[in-house]
Amino acid sequence: MSIARSALAATLLGLAFNASAGLSDVPSGQYGLDSNHGYITFSYSHLGFSNPHVAFKSFTVDLDLDNENPENSTVNVTIDATSLDSRVDVFNGHLNGSNFFDTANHPTITFTSTAIEMTGEDTMNVQGDLTIKGVSKPVTLMAKINQAGNHPMRKTPWIGVEAETKVSRSDWGLTRAVPNVGDEVTIWISVELPKSQSE
Repeated sequence: MSIARSALAATLLGLAFNASAGLSDVPSGQYGLDSNHGYITFSYSHLGFSNPHVAFKSFTVDLDLDNENPENSTVNVTIDATSLDSRVDVFNGHLNGSNFFDTANHPTITFTSTAIEMTGEDTMNVQGDLTIKGVSKPVTLMAKINQAGNHPMRKTPWIGVEAETKVSRSDWGLTRAVPNVGDEVTIWISVELPKSQSE
């Protein structure tokens, strides 16, 4: 084996030992969003012909991790509702308007965890309150830890998480065009969370 290949193999082996899908390899404490690697999108059926995807471009995630007892952890998500992006300017206007998110009067969407149930070494159900247009309803995020460990370039504790849930938008008063435009909405979250450097 060449020196280059040996070095590559050693590097990959080192990464394997420094990052895993569980949370035991990162310390407890505060973790926040890496804004360069964070995605929240939602999708719904449009007349049965397509499933548009709409993104929020501005949001924060705050995780208070207890790595020994992850069920004692808490997570809070704050979304700038005005940052929604359907990639269609006219439709962005509709979604910001009073028939949908009414962002002039309700510019923020929040999720606040109330309980975490571990369902596997790297999977969990995160229960919490989702607040849209001033209305709070309980939802459960099905979450998976993609990887947790020291970031290979930043050399700091780092967590990658994905989560998904399905909700009925009418529960928050978003009833415009139901049932022609689907009531069921799928929400996807994919984020990277570095440990706060202030601790």
